Amino acid sequence: MNQPPLRWSRLNPSKKPDSAPLSVIENSRLLVGGAVRDQMLGLTPREHDWVVTGKSIEEMEAAGFQQVGKDFPVFLHPETHDEYALARTERKSAPGYRGFTVHADPSVTLEEDLLRRDLTINAMAQDSDGALIDPFHGEQDLQQGILRHVSEAFVEDPVRILRIARFAARFGRWGFRVAHDTHKLMREMVKSGEVDALVPERVWQETRKALESSNPERYFEVLRECGALQRIFPELDQLFGVPQPAHHHPEIDSGRHTLMVLQQAVKLSNKTAIRFAALVHDLGKGTTPESEWPKHHGHEQRGRKLVQQLCKRLRVPNDLRDLALAVTQYHGHYHRADEMRPDTIVKMFEGIDAFRRPERFEDFLITCEADQRGRSGFEDETFAQGGTLRTAFSAAQSVKSDEIIADGFEGSAIRNELQKRRAQAVKNSL
Repeated sequence: MNQPPLRWSRLNPSKKPDSAPLSVIENSRLLVGGAVRDQMLGLTPREHDWVVTGKSIEEMEAAGFQQVGKDFPVFLHPETHDEYALARTERKSAPGYRGFTVHADPSVTLEEDLLRRDLTINAMAQDSDGALIDPFHGEQDLQQGILRHVSEAFVEDPVRILRIARFAARFGRWGFRVAHDTHKLMREMVKSGEVDALVPERVWQETRKALESSNPERYFEVLRECGALQRIFPELDQLFGVPQPAHHHPEIDSGRHTLMVLQQAVKLSNKTAIRFAALVHDLGKGTTPESEWPKHHGHEQRGRKLVQQLCKRLRVPNDLRDLALAVTQYHGHYHRADEMRPDTIVKMFEGIDAFRRPERFEDFLITCEADQRGRSGFEDETFAQGGTLRTAFSAAQSVKSDEIIADGFEGSAIRNELQKRRAQAVKNSL
């Protein structure tokens, strides 16, 4: 598959960052982190973070900056609301990503501040003249597509495992890879149990960002390679190595199929809910007894329990959970759309809550199409099931309960007659 070229542009020393009227602070600020990295990749930075050296908290507040949070010396600019942080160092003082003691005062240098950062590509700065400050060779790693830790302090923060996996996903189209030594550190963090200190909110935050990227499958691949997937997403990890019938799934492996479905979901939609549903739709196959392999009878119902379990643990938003549950339970119905009885089709519509939430039904169809395409040799195929079910749903929607009430039906008889007429409408349409 052809990959887009890596756009590379040296920072232009003649182009200065936008200046603010607070000259005392502005003269001390340096652009750092993601904004510098993204500019060098030819991307539009999502946000601008600034580090200020040689200043104190009191001086920042006197200039009109408002401190946010109590753990870190981070401030909001009084006009632009950009984040300005005092240069700081961090020392590990307890397990987990919150267990740090922060030190910030005018004596902390820029290089000391950059040293505490996770990756070399995020440890670059740009001064007020636009010149690059790169003490850890981040520019070279950026050119070579390498995700490398800045220092051994990388092991002190388990969130960095998630972040490095997310960067692999975000820059996946350019083939960014994890440096060997960094991968070794990640595996050590998993073995030591440091990764077990991750809190659900942060796991989901990083996972959601990965799902919104161009190559989210890389996020889960990197986590699996270092052993973190088994600790964070055990329901997903257990899919790998589980076979499927080769005549339906030439790729055979259930885990590989799942990541292929996720890739197809990215091609079909930018909705996070669709991508998440694609990711978890087959979790039930991971619990199929080996004696039944490569078939997976009843995996849909088993999968529902696993999706509920995962969503509860990571506190996944309800709208994403509900679509994922619908796809998990009914994707088999979708694939048999041309074989199902009209009344079964109507019951599926009701199970998805399609009549009240037609947008969910459309998302369901898109996710199931990704499931069809997420198989070796089927990536560019077209399938009839989506059109069949859209036609059937339109026919079922045309049946109105008001008409049934007008015909004299009452109580539970209304629902029974509604299902009957909807089924007849679906039969006529097909």
